Amino acid sequence: MELFRISAAAYSSELTSSGAANRWNKKGEYVIYTGASRSLSTLESVVHRSFIKPDITYKVMILSVTDSDRLIKTIGTSDLPKNWRQFEAYSKLQEIGSAWITSKETLILKVPSVVIPQEYNYVINTEHPDFKANVLLVRTENYFWDERLL
Repeated sequence: MELFRISAAAYSSELTSSGAANRWNKKGEYVIYTGASRSLSTLESVVHRSFIKPDITYKVMILSVTDSDRLIKTIGTSDLPKNWRQFEAYSKLQEIGSAWITSKETLILKVPSVVIPQEYNYVINTEHPDFKANVLLVRTENYFWDERLL
């Protein structure tokens, strides 16, 4: 399976995580957020990175992940609080993600996109025992921001 991540060029040469808190993880939990497509990754970046600067060079990271059901846990919208797309639900989603990270139940958490709920993002636990053997940075591609998105 191919997954996509948009990153500043300075951080695009290896699969690492800052451990910063986000929608599906708490601070100190090391996960990589990816999208099912370049376009979804673009929309997610625009929505969640209000500090995008066109003068910074960005890359699209293309990841190859072993396609196996045993590596993926899927969270559907029916598994989430009714207000899951609202900021008020952020802590609840972090609890769900943190429980998944801690349990090491699977390598990947497949979650609905807040931007387009019918599409999915994939959260990869970099500290899962299956990470190194099943996730590979295949290549990076040059990326540019269409200024109409900013």
